[in-house]
Amino acid sequence: MPLPDGSPRKHVHTRAIEYRGYEREDGLWDIEAHMTDKKTYEFKNNWRGEIKVGEPLHEMLLRVTIDDSFVIRDVIAVTDNSPFQMCPEITPFYKTLIGIRMGPGWRKAIRMKVGGVQGCTHLTELLFPMATVAMQTIWPLRSKKRNRTDSDTPESGKRPVVLDTCHAWSTDSPVVKENASKYYTGD
Repeated sequence: MPLPDGSPRKHVHTRAIEYRGYEREDGLWDIEAHMTDKKTYEFKNNWRGEIKVGEPLHEMLLRVTIDDSFVIRDVIAVTDNSPFQMCPEITPFYKTLIGIRMGPGWRKAIRMKVGGVQGCTHLTELLFPMATVAMQTIWPLRSKKRNRTDSDTPESGKRPVVLDTCHAWSTDSPVVKENASKYYTGD
């Protein structure tokens, strides 16, 4: 269902963000993000000169490599386009995230390491959804393997970590009743 028509308006800015998850041959996982900001008009930039229509003002890429426990093993941050010459200088600081685990406290851990003047607003914002992208990448494949080995299922006594993380996975929802009935708390 699309959004309803808006008031009369003029398109001036587009931010595009794409995330991709990869299973690596070495057993690790790559989660990548690519973000661009583009304007529908030309404007001057003190460092780059004239920025043309459709040319990215911002273009940032980020690769976070994690293991099966969602612990960061490597980070590569790239700034291909920015409004200031100094912007790409901060990208090596994203290596300070190595060793952090995606999970509870993820956003706080990011802010502690690369928040504010210790990072780039746009690169740091790309990190926040990466834990969800990682789960969407890894968990379906883990579920296939679990179904083959019958370990770590709700019946094995391990509480699924998705419980109470959203409306659908509330312990009193029909989704939990159907998929993890042992943890269902509804009527």
